Amino acid sequence: MKLMKSLRSLALIVTLFSAGVANAAVYQFNLTGAYTANWQLNSPASPDVVGDGEGFIIWDVVGNFPGASEGLADLTFYSDAIGGGLEILDFYGDTLLLSTDGPQLYTGSEDNPFFTLGTFALTEFGGTDAYTLVVTEIGASPPSGVPEPATGALLLGGLGLLAAARKRRAS
Repeated sequence: MKLMKSLRSLALIVTLFSAGVANAAVYQFNLTGAYTANWQLNSPASPDVVGDGEGFIIWDVVGNFPGASEGLADLTFYSDAIGGGLEILDFYGDTLLLSTDGPQLYTGSEDNPFFTLGTFALTEFGGTDAYTLVVTEIGASPPSGVPEPATGALLLGGLGLLAAARKRRAS
C-alpha cells in the first residue's frame, strides 16, 4: 500500500514537470543605419541587470556587432520613462558602439520583459543619425533540462512493472 502511494506521488511529480512547459520564443533583431548589427534573443528575456522603471541589461549577447572586440555585446533596453531605445556596448573593448533613443522595445516588467515585434525608428542619442530596428520571431527554443511527456510515460511504465513484479513476488 505504501509503495502504491509512493508511485502515485512520483507519477504526479513527473506529470507536473512534463506538462505545461513553456517554450521561449526566439526573436531576430536586425539594426540598420549608420551602424548595422544583428542578434537573436529569447522572449521573455533573462536580464542580468534590472533598473526598476529604467530598463534592463543583457550581458554577452552573441551576434554580428561590428567593432566588438570579442564578437559579444552588452545590450541595454531602456523604458519609455527615460527615452526608450537601446544601447550596444563592447564591454571587453570598453567601447560604446551605439546609443539610441526611441520607443520602448519591450512590454512587462524590467525583471520579466517580453520583446515587442515590429519595425522601430531609432535616433542616435545626442546626434542626428537614424536607425531602423526590425524585430521578428523566428521560432521557439526547446526547453532545457525538462523531460518530455514520453519520458515521463516510460518512467511510469517501468515503475508500474516493478510494482507488479514486487506484488507478484510477495504473493
